[in-house]
Amino acid sequence: MATLAPMNESPRVTAPYRIDVSRGRMSSRVSSEWFSRPDDEKYLSLTSLYDAVRGRADRATTRIVESRSIRVEAKSDNPERLMLVAPGDDRPLAPTNWSFGQVASLVGAPASYLRQLPAALAGINLQHGLINHRGEQVKLLQTENGRTELRAATGSEYGRYLNSQPVSPTVH
Repeated sequence: MATLAPMNESPRVTAPYRIDVSRGRMSSRVSSEWFSRPDDEKYLSLTSLYDAVRGRADRATTRIVESRSIRVEAKSDNPERLMLVAPGDDRPLAPTNWSFGQVASLVGAPASYLRQLPAALAGINLQHGLINHRGEQVKLLQTENGRTELRAATGSEYGRYLNSQPVSPTVH
């Protein structure tokens, strides 16, 4: 019969943990997720993951803008690329999949549908939504790493929980 540790105590670890591959099952989804990621999003250790997300957080800036003043750019010579331009900065923002969904949600447009359209047509629809919705203050989280990327578009009072915090080697 196994002895249970009291609820407020962790069991003592006397050897490194081992994975018993005979007890699990194969998941091709895990491999496919890994291989479909760009090289700069593949991490072989928690330390390298922490270094990457901490660096991104250090390069990140936030600012609050009026949602109606965001411009959408989509060029016909690159039908896959849609960019956003926020007031006060002429650098175009490349939205991530996540932030694109947030902007689409802001104007009540279905992001999944917009993603299926050519960028120019999606841009027209998104710009129409930005100009004609009720307008509000939006907090933009952007990061610079060779290009300026829009990582999030949230309410102006939204607080940040950095990706580096869950994988930090120290407790915050």
